[in-house]
Amino acid sequence: MKENMSKNTKEIVFYTNPESRARIVRRMLEEVGQPYTVKVLNYNGEMKTPEYLKVNPLGKVPAIQHGDLVVTETAAICAYLADQFPEKNLAPPLDSPERGTYYRWLFFAAGPVEMANSAKACGWNLEDNLQTVGSGSHDDVLKALELAVSKGPYICGEQFTAADVYVGSHISWGMQFKTLEERDSFKRYVERIEKRPAFQRATKLDDELSKG
Repeated sequence: MKENMSKNTKEIVFYTNPESRARIVRRMLEEVGQPYTVKVLNYNGEMKTPEYLKVNPLGKVPAIQHGDLVVTETAAICAYLADQFPEKNLAPPLDSPERGTYYRWLFFAAGPVEMANSAKACGWNLEDNLQTVGSGSHDDVLKALELAVSKGPYICGEQFTAADVYVGSHISWGMQFKTLEERDSFKRYVERIEKRPAFQRATKLDDELSKG
């Protein structure tokens, strides 16, 4: 109990820009339901200031600071928040077989899906370099991703987790920006994710920032 109270009293600072993958972290923060302070950084130098480079040497968002601890990388932030606030049930228990499924698809999206979609967006040819790149072909990535969401309704069955926050965002954006084929299984999965109140709150907050 004391440990949970200590976690809850640590300030969460969220470094973001609404036109970035930080939208995923906003969705995760809204699922967690803890208070957080928002620091919006623009692309015209604020992400490259000496102060922020101490937070993230890449000069990119998102990042969070939880007390004295800094966490960067979107998938890592989602996994960290799920573990810090276990009462929200956003990750399977450590001794659950679903924990492996959770890790598998969370980091599959952070690796092969991210790589394959980036290659598609940038016009890179992966087919001639399949032994070198970690993602495999774009078609193979889509087949595997369809497997991830077919167990349903969520990646870990009935339990919604941080993996769904992360994977669902990548599928949604992939279909929106035409780097990922609009398959019925993807559309049904994204529809379930987007109905969640936390997703809708996060989207509203970031849309307001974008207009801003």
